[in-house]
Amino acid sequence: MNSFDWTSAGEDIPELVERKMPVLLFIQGEQYYDGVDPDSVELMTEGTMEVEGDPYRLTYQESELTGMEGTTTTFEVRGPQVILTRAGGVNSQMVFEEGQQHTSLYETPYGELSIDVQTSRLHHTLSEQGGKMEIHYSIAVEHTVAGRNTFKIRIRRKNENR
Repeated sequence: MNSFDWTSAGEDIPELVERKMPVLLFIQGEQYYDGVDPDSVELMTEGTMEVEGDPYRLTYQESELTGMEGTTTTFEVRGPQVILTRAGGVNSQMVFEEGQQHTSLYETPYGELSIDVQTSRLHHTLSEQGGKMEIHYSIAVEHTVAGRNTFKIRIRRKNENR
């Protein structure tokens, strides 16, 4: 009878390691509307980056500055898609995929809206060290174009020795 050595079983199989690390997020959001000067918000905040194989998850708390205080925002980067989820005072999920349109519901304290998101550019250079992400998209509310938007996010791992 052969005995199986459990201590060496699976040594050649790469382990899927999930890591959650503190990061600094530098976020610039711009909104462009016809005939109106662009609206721009810049924010530096602390958050977390989770690395779980292919998906990267960036999470942070919204503040008074963004008008969504009490809301947790998560960007999940999965293959060619980025899924933006907001939970709390504002609840929504928007899917960004270059050259594609996705429709979702946007819940506010005042009611729900149908949102169409058409992504014209999506680019990121994320790694466990941080990186950059840029998303250009147009948004239609209840199937009426409401404007063009840009997210530019720079992610830097927080120095854990401080």
